[in-house]
Amino acid sequence: MRRNKKELPIKIISHRGASGHRPEHTLASYELGARHGGDFIEMDLVATKDGHLICRHEQEIGETTDVADRPEFADRRTTRTIDGRTVEGFFAQDFTLAEVKTLRARERMAKVRPENAVMDGTYEIPTLQEVIALALSLTKEMGRPIGIYPETKHPEYHVSQGLDLEPPLIAALREAELVGEEPAVPVFLQSFEAESLRRLAETELPLVYLMGTEEHWLHYTTPDGLAEVATFAHAIGPHKSLVVPTGEDGSLGEPTTLVDDAHEAGLLVHPYTFRSENHFLPTDLRSDGDPKDYGGFAAEYEVFFEVGVDGVFTDFSRHAFLCREHFLDPQPVD
Repeated sequence: MRRNKKELPIKIISHRGASGHRPEHTLASYELGARHGGDFIEMDLVATKDGHLICRHEQEIGETTDVADRPEFADRRTTRTIDGRTVEGFFAQDFTLAEVKTLRARERMAKVRPENAVMDGTYEIPTLQEVIALALSLTKEMGRPIGIYPETKHPEYHVSQGLDLEPPLIAALREAELVGEEPAVPVFLQSFEAESLRRLAETELPLVYLMGTEEHWLHYTTPDGLAEVATFAHAIGPHKSLVVPTGEDGSLGEPTTLVDDAHEAGLLVHPYTFRSENHFLPTDLRSDGDPKDYGGFAAEYEVFFEVGVDGVFTDFSRHAFLCREHFLDPQPVD
């Protein structure tokens, strides 16, 4: 079952925005991802002390904001256990939204993306409502739908802290008229935790079950496991190595049957995360340059497009857009 190129185009999911070009999870990154051809603004959601949803990679915000340099917040440093992992730092749940709004974003991968790090201190931390407003505004301006693709981050941990993510997410979606069968802009809701998706089912929106590479995910990559996923989700978001693994030498290998099996179960497939730098590419697609330089990312996209994926999470929406356009309508070479 390979893709019919006349079908609806593969969706480009701007992973944390255009995070290859701007510090992730900032309005500037989200906007650029859309302007670069992205179909969806993808964001991770965590809760503040007063129950507001903000866009951060993790509950620990010391890595992606300037909070560690703010003496007024020095006493907020602590250690917490999240999903069995001990983490030291500063946590969103210990800050009100007003306090978070005084912070500024920092590049998370400064060694690989030093040009993004130059922008440290420039951008605020956005709320879910601000991202929804941006998507609606860009949809109107650009004349094409710019959807949103929120992830509930560590939802069971948030439940244990009395900061459930799903109720404020559903409330924000309802307020913006983004629930039901015909939302104002397209919406996918995603999580690594099935129970969170079940709590979001009342929205009648497509739900995406994220799948990592750890052993406990293997069951869900089988036909029986995918049939189980289809009882509570509409799509899977697998780590891309579950679709096309790499060999012992790090080079791109042969595709698995995951895409075909998922389609057989009625599930869409949106693998993550595509990045253009040598540092992240399979070894056989790297250029001879610096790890920060771009390598043969186009060849990687083509392999996944040929396998039949329905969308891709990417840090470089423009690269994905151009590769998709070439794949769907290759131009002859003179």
